[in-house]
Amino acid sequence: MREIATAGVETELQRYFAAARLRASDYGDHYVALWDCLEQASTGGKRVRPAMVLAAYAGFGGRDLALVTPVAVSFELLHTAFLIHDDVIDRDLARRGIANIAGRFSDRALAHGAESGQAGAWAVTASILAGDLALSEAHRILARLPVEAGRRMRLLDLLDRAVFVSAAGQLADVTNAARPQPLGVAEVLATLEQKTAVYSFEAPLQAGAVLSGATDAAIDVLGRFGRLVGVAFQLTDDILGVFGDPARTGKSVVADLREGKQTALIAHAGATTAWPAIAPYIGKADLSAPEADVVRDHIRACGALQAVGDLARNHAAKAVEALDTPLIPAQLRGTLTTLAGSAVNRFR
Repeated sequence: MREIATAGVETELQRYFAAARLRASDYGDHYVALWDCLEQASTGGKRVRPAMVLAAYAGFGGRDLALVTPVAVSFELLHTAFLIHDDVIDRDLARRGIANIAGRFSDRALAHGAESGQAGAWAVTASILAGDLALSEAHRILARLPVEAGRRMRLLDLLDRAVFVSAAGQLADVTNAARPQPLGVAEVLATLEQKTAVYSFEAPLQAGAVLSGATDAAIDVLGRFGRLVGVAFQLTDDILGVFGDPARTGKSVVADLREGKQTALIAHAGATTAWPAIAPYIGKADLSAPEADVVRDHIRACGALQAVGDLARNHAAKAVEALDTPLIPAQLRGTLTTLAGSAVNRFR
């Protein structure tokens, strides 16, 4: 059932992009290229958000794949939009070692005779527009869903909350980097919940449950689970961003340090006597690999790495505890328990 449902999401995405490219052909080659780039940006992910929608829907007895698949696609397009805009914010030209929309349009500009400054404008413009197009379609899908008006509005409200809260988290993530002193752990956790947990876990789970007709109490339980497991997932992601294997994660292990990103690792380290030795390297734009190794050694020695790992596991455990209620069907509870484990026991 899960394999069939996931295949349906892929098929629906392919149909969407094929139709969009056909429409785009009326507006020139650059616009068709933009849609090609947008489709590439939507491929290669783990499809976590569609999986959440599908699991919750099936868990509460939903069986209409033709109805739930567009909702799953909506949340995947939301994710795609956020990734694209995140790359603009971070001024990245690649994602997982492959040129992203900005990188591809920068190259396209140069190939068409543009100067470097113009190439940068092409890159930013294409990325912003592509993210906007994906975000617009995410809303359009739910607005056209063939369900009663009340249920449709609940789904749209979930999507709206996901966008609204995630924007707050993204802004905080950027502005916090300018803080002269490390944030407290509680502030970091709040940002993680806002930036990632709500749109990646809470909202997709609740959307699947709403679509299947689950009770409000059960939907609330899924919301708590989603926020907790989402924070656990992101804490692990931040660990991998400093201590991971780039060959497996596809991510740099110096970028977060160079950026001065306020992660839980930095929050914990900032409260220890090791901080004076770490501080000069955090936010150092030209941080070298040997200097990054020094930072890692200090983070390990002061206990920050262990503390953040424990914090992630604690959030995952609390997420599982939240499911311990007859409101959540046994099969769904098992699926989500497995998810909670994989959120913290992963390498990418």
